[in-house]
Amino acid sequence: MRHSLLALCLFTGLAHASEPLTIDVHRDANCGCCKAWISHLQDNGFTVNDHVESDMSAVKQRLGVPPRLASCHTGVIEGKFVEGHVPAADILKLRQRPDLIGAAVPGMPMGSPGMEYGDRVDAYQVIGLDRERQDQLLSDYPAN
Repeated sequence: MRHSLLALCLFTGLAHASEPLTIDVHRDANCGCCKAWISHLQDNGFTVNDHVESDMSAVKQRLGVPPRLASCHTGVIEGKFVEGHVPAADILKLRQRPDLIGAAVPGMPMGSPGMEYGDRVDAYQVIGLDRERQDQLLSDYPAN
């Protein structure tokens, strides 16, 4: 009986760990890099609810994205915003940070997920935003 209970707990834990994370992505209909970022998320195990919007400025304002952190698309996961070309690994970091309300890659840096163009990679940072609206560095990606 003890072994059966242990096996059940282990199986339940593994099943829970493999459940896909769901993210809502809000984007403009004509944006190709937004679709490429969605593909990056899906390739990394995320389930994406794709929302085509007519007014992305209103979406960003509603979700609390500061203009200085803005990019082209905005995701929402577990109540936190994900602005721009944030790598999937940094979304996982964001989920582990209860002090943060969101994360962003400002602008559209070449080489970030969804912005791949040949071998060119610009330096960029993933910025977390805390509850006091202060920036917190999550990751720093160098240029090549």
